[in-house]
Amino acid sequence: MNTPPDIVRVAYVDLVVTDLQRARDWWVDLIGFHVQDEAPGVLYLRGYEEFVHHSVVLREGPIAACARIGFRVRTDDCLDRAEKFFRDRGCAVQRVAAGATTGLGEAVRAVDPLGFTLEFVHQMERVEPLVQRYDLRRGASINRLDHVNVATPSIDDSYEVYTDLGFGLSETIEDTADGTLYATWMFRKQTVHDMAFTMGSGPMLHHVAFAVPESHNILGLADVLGAHDQAHWIERGPGRHGVSNAFYLYLRDPDGHRIEIYTTDYFTGDPDHEPIRWDVHDERRRDFWANPIVPTWYSGSVPVLDLDGNPTPIVEQAAKETTAAKKVTVGADGLGTVVDDD
Repeated sequence: MNTPPDIVRVAYVDLVVTDLQRARDWWVDLIGFHVQDEAPGVLYLRGYEEFVHHSVVLREGPIAACARIGFRVRTDDCLDRAEKFFRDRGCAVQRVAAGATTGLGEAVRAVDPLGFTLEFVHQMERVEPLVQRYDLRRGASINRLDHVNVATPSIDDSYEVYTDLGFGLSETIEDTADGTLYATWMFRKQTVHDMAFTMGSGPMLHHVAFAVPESHNILGLADVLGAHDQAHWIERGPGRHGVSNAFYLYLRDPDGHRIEIYTTDYFTGDPDHEPIRWDVHDERRRDFWANPIVPTWYSGSVPVLDLDGNPTPIVEQAAKETTAAKKVTVGADGLGTVVDDD
C-alpha cells in the first residue's frame, strides 16, 4: 500500500445552491461570512480566522448538493500520493489544473470508496488577515471551517479508509456489548474532528461546521434571528454535545444545507491520545443536557455529486433491528429511530 498524502486539515467545501443571491443574503448578511471573491454564478467565502482564499464555495445550480470536500495537503508531492492512494483502490480520480477554482493551485479530485468526492490541494492563495478586524464582524462572528459530517451506511468501511488516509480517532458511538460502530469522529488537525461519519443512507452530506470564538457568539446569533423573526432557520439548539463537548447551534439555509455553529471542543494532539467511546444507549452522547432532538435532524442530508457533477446514487440504510412490531435504524449521533410496520 502506498504512503497516503499528508493531510493538514479539511480546508473547504464546494456547495451547490439554487439561488445565489438568496444564498448570499443568508450566508453573508445573516450569518456573517466574509465575501472574498465572486464571479457570475459563484461566491467565495471565508471566516475571519482564515488566511487563505476561501473555506466555502457557493455555486448556483439546479439542485442543492455537495460538489466536493476539500483537504489541504502539506506539500505538492502529496498530490501524486493522493492520486496513487485512490487509484490503487479502484477509485475515479482526475487531476485539476491550477486556477480551475479561483484561489486554488493544482488539485487532485477523487471519489472515495464511500462515494464522496474529495479534492486535495497544496497551494492556496493567501489573502489579507482579518483576524483583528472586529469592526467587520457580524452575525455569528465566524472564525473558520472546523469539520464536515457525512452520512454513510457503512461506518466500518469509513473508519478503515480514513485510518489508511492517516486520520486519528477521537470519539465513537458504538454498542459496547457487541462492538458495532454507529459513528466515528476522525481528525487530522489537533481538534476533535475534521470528518465525522454517522450511520445513515448515503453518501450524503449531513452538515458543515464552523468554529466561532465563544459561546456568546452563538447565543447572540440566536437572539438576532429571534429579533428579526428569522428563528425558523434554527433546526436544533443551542445546546451542548456529549460527543466532542462542543456548544452548538444548527441552522438550515434556504436550500436545506445544514450548518453548525460550533465552539469549545478540545485538543487531540498528544501522541498517546485515547478515543472516547460512547455507548449507543447513553442519551448524553447527542445532547449533554438531554434536550430532545428534532426528527429532521435524521433525515435532512443533501446529496453529493460525482466527478462529472451528477448526483451520486444513494444506498439506503438497512434497519439494524427488526421485530414483529418495529424496525429500528440508527442515524446521526447514533439515534435509534422506530419505524412502525404499518
